[in-house]
Amino acid sequence: MSRPALDERLDAATKTLVESIRQSPKLHRLGEGFLPNRETVHQSVATMLQLVFPGYFGRQGLTDAELPYHVGGLVNRLMDELFEPVRYCLRFREHAGDCEETAQRCDAEAERVVAVFVDRLPAVRALCAKDVDAHFAGDPAAGSTEEIIFSYPGLLAVTVQRLAHELYKLDVPLLPRIMTEFAHARTGIDIHPGASLGEALFIDHGTGVVVGETCVIGQRCKIYQGVTLGALAPAKGQELRGVRRHPRIGDDVVLYAGATILGGETEIGDRSTVGGNVFLTQSVPPDTRVVAEAPRLKYRNGQTTRESETVPLDFQI
Repeated sequence: MSRPALDERLDAATKTLVESIRQSPKLHRLGEGFLPNRETVHQSVATMLQLVFPGYFGRQGLTDAELPYHVGGLVNRLMDELFEPVRYCLRFREHAGDCEETAQRCDAEAERVVAVFVDRLPAVRALCAKDVDAHFAGDPAAGSTEEIIFSYPGLLAVTVQRLAHELYKLDVPLLPRIMTEFAHARTGIDIHPGASLGEALFIDHGTGVVVGETCVIGQRCKIYQGVTLGALAPAKGQELRGVRRHPRIGDDVVLYAGATILGGETEIGDRSTVGGNVFLTQSVPPDTRVVAEAPRLKYRNGQTTRESETVPLDFQI
């Protein structure tokens, strides 16, 4: 295809762009060590899901007799898929560069990290089983646990976060966030890998849910779409690194759609309910119902005005 006008621009465009890249060092990694490949990390997440939910993701029709061979193959694949990203993440953390001694130390640590992570998978699976039960018990629209495992975004986001959280606790940089952002892109649910999630967590619908790094969520909680568990004073940015800045949610708490709860000093007591669109920056004692001022609808018919009843707090979608 003839494109003479574009061909004439090639050299000038290349020169301009190269100069732009050189003048913006924060936007390139020239002469630096490798970073983890995102596609490889995403593939490792797919392998993890096959181990957490065998027969649902990946190969179907498994028998009990085939299970040891199937799991052994998946574990071997996962070790291969994880080792390289973990070693690069550790080298990045240590600024290893061309230092062979540091690189060898990071590689040895990567072997340990991957081994520990694989050893923790049964405990993660036990938590996921309780999450599945919580999703089924809490949603009358769910026809079966199979439907939940196959299709519910809340379960997927929580499962990936629980897996990423184990690598976060092992002090692996970058990789846990790549994993949770993969789930974020798939589900619209943004849970930082550093957040601590209690057992039997149910996120219903889920779109727009945000859970910050230092957030702690208790057991048997239910969270609806659009809930934000965030931080105050975001303008301080990096000054708050390592500081507790997200709320603590007690056991058996329900957070309805659109609720916003902010601040590291904010605690929601056990068995409390926070209504839709409530904005909270202070703590709530146990067994409390927090609601925004109830809306009242006004109907006008000619010269007559009538107000509706208040909207009830409890609802199902």
